[in-house]
Amino acid sequence: MNTPLKGTLHHVELWVPDIDRAKQEWGWILPRLGYSAYQSWDSGISWRLGPTYIVVEQSPALSGREHERTAPGLNHLAFHAGSKKDVDALVMEGVRYGWRQLFQDKYPHAGGPDHYAAYLFNSDGFEIELVAPS
Repeated sequence: MNTPLKGTLHHVELWVPDIDRAKQEWGWILPRLGYSAYQSWDSGISWRLGPTYIVVEQSPALSGREHERTAPGLNHLAFHAGSKKDVDALVMEGVRYGWRQLFQDKYPHAGGPDHYAAYLFNSDGFEIELVAPS
């Protein structure tokens, strides 16, 4: 196995209030972006792409039931999502899996005129940015 480049992400862990809902929402988008199921246990699941994995867990130590992307902390995760056509398809399909579009009136250039991306959020308030090459 190759040694990962120093400074790259090892993993991201998201605490969620409903693991079954998270499995549906994250379990749709992450495989579409190239992640594979990695680990699973009663209160969590993870998906891996290369040396990086993403965990969703309904921890017993969870102190709240809502994530607020505009509060201090994580605002969003941004992913390379393939072509512009791929991004468009993910936006259309996402609704069936609990993802809704942010900044719809500015789509696909909410990040600026030279930035083709979709901004989606799920039932728990987590935001993702799906980016296509310009």
